[in-house]
Amino acid sequence: MHLREREWIGTVARIVVLLLLLVPGIALAASEGGHEGGGLISLDKSLIIQFLNFIILLLILQRLLYKPFLAKMAERTQAIQKSLDEAQAARAEAARQQEENESRLRAAHAEAAAIRAQALKDAADEQKRLVDAARTESQRLVETAKAQMDADVRRARDELRREVADLATAVAEKLVRRSLRDDDHRRIVADAIAKVGN
Repeated sequence: MHLREREWIGTVARIVVLLLLLVPGIALAASEGGHEGGGLISLDKSLIIQFLNFIILLLILQRLLYKPFLAKMAERTQAIQKSLDEAQAARAEAARQQEENESRLRAAHAEAAAIRAQALKDAADEQKRLVDAARTESQRLVETAKAQMDADVRRARDELRREVADLATAVAEKLVRRSLRDDDHRRIVADAIAKVGN
């Protein structure tokens, strides 16, 4: 039984007990006043019938009104409790969904940070590779320029030697034409060879 139904039955029981306690007093007053004919309440069959009618009316009202009222109240209570349970479940689902969304957001941030770190690492590696390639290329260009310069120097020396040799030959021819002495001739050739050596 529900609490309200117990309270209603207790109320009805109190009314019945109160009436049972009042009946002997009413009967005593009626018997004392019955001899004089001017009593407040006359105790006869109609009072007992009215009392029984009242009890039957209470039982009928309890059966027809009170029990459906209690059933309706219980149904209403269950509907409210169901709504509260559904609201609690919806709140729990919303909290779970929010936690899941926050977890996904944290995972997305972590993935973005990892992608950024990888991109920075790849960029640093690419920059290092380009710097190394540029350094290698510049070294190759320097070596090529140095080799070209050495070749040019050798070519210039060879040309200079040829020119000196031609010059020495021309000088020798001039000297021969002038009929220089051998000492002069040797000295001139030695000077020319010394210049070519330098």
